[in-house]
Amino acid sequence: MRRSVTLVVGAAVSVVGVLVAAALWYSGWPTIRRDSTITAATLFDLLKLVFSVVAGVGGVAALVVAYRRQRVAEHANLLAEFAHALARSADLRAEAAEYRAKIETDRNGVRLFNERFAKASEQLGSDKAAVRLAGVYAMAGLADDWQEGRQTCIDVLCAYLRMPYTPPIGSDSTASVDVAATREDAQEERLAREEQEVRHTVIRLISAHLRLDEGELTSWRGLNLDFTGAVFDGGDFLDVTFSGGRVSFDRATFCGSVSFAGATFSGGAVTFYGASFSRGRVHFSEAAFSGGNVSFDRATFSGGQVFFAEVSVSSGRLAFEEATFSGGELYFNASTFSGGNVSFFGANFDSGKVEFGSATFSGAEVNFMWATFSGGRVSFRNATYSGGLVDLVGVEVNAAPPLFDSWPEGLPPESLHLPGK
Repeated sequence: MRRSVTLVVGAAVSVVGVLVAAALWYSGWPTIRRDSTITAATLFDLLKLVFSVVAGVGGVAALVVAYRRQRVAEHANLLAEFAHALARSADLRAEAAEYRAKIETDRNGVRLFNERFAKASEQLGSDKAAVRLAGVYAMAGLADDWQEGRQTCIDVLCAYLRMPYTPPIGSDSTASVDVAATREDAQEERLAREEQEVRHTVIRLISAHLRLDEGELTSWRGLNLDFTGAVFDGGDFLDVTFSGGRVSFDRATFCGSVSFAGATFSGGAVTFYGASFSRGRVHFSEAAFSGGNVSFDRATFSGGQVFFAEVSVSSGRLAFEEATFSGGELYFNASTFSGGNVSFFGANFDSGKVEFGSATFSGAEVNFMWATFSGGRVSFRNATYSGGLVDLVGVEVNAAPPLFDSWPEGLPPESLHLPGK
């Protein structure tokens, strides 16, 4: 800046000198005669001339300074823009590198998950029970770690339960083999017991994940479970929660002790369509039906005992439409029906026992329309009717009718509609 000002001032002085010389030349180099005395007017004119020259030179210098500052500011702005562009370019390169790293990490993660899935699937197909057990735990662990593939892992575990299966003869391994059985028969029984342990482990792991709160990372609530056609000769669904998704026990066979005691049915669809309850005990005691659709439509209760004792039905739908009760025992004792819809529409009570003893009907609609009572016993002894509707209109009674308490003056409660009424 100092050099630029010096050069401009020097140039300005030179220009002024040249102009003065040119003016003198043009005027023929006139002789300047100096008077013996200098008047004030002459001195004032000389000072004005000097100040004008100085001001002109200073103005030129100021213009140069302003111009240089403007150039410096423009260059600084250009440098700032260039630095910003470099920074932005660096950010874009960093983002691109991060994205490539993420893609590579995801690719490696998916590759690892696929390898684990293939290994677990291979173990599940082993002919050794210990290896299959390891595969069950491996597949459940993979489902916990691999959220995107969780449903697939669960589908594989459910598919394992749907595989053909013949339960062992009895619960005691020594008593289950006939004394006269061949060594081959005993070996088959041992293999059946080993397979039973693997299957019960699958049920136990699924149940444990259904007990977890929905907000927990390893909870399996709300996902689909397909047990269609599976054989359940035991297993524990104690205190599980079905809160969404679709759970199918359609055409499943229950031939052992299976517990849904304390389970909560609060959403989604849980279906037992065409399921067979042939022996053993199945417990739904103290279960809560508070939403969704739970269906036993066209199920067959031909043996064993199914307990719905002390259940609570407050909303949703619980249906036994066109179900067949031909030898088993079904207990709704001390249950509370305060809302929702319970339907036995078109059910056939052929034999066995169905009891609603000490049940409370306070708001639900319980429908037995077009049901057939051709044998066995259906009892409503000690039941309480304080609201809702228990509808037996259209019921066909070919044998012993349902049992009720005696009412004052022989009039049933308003919420109970009997056949022929």
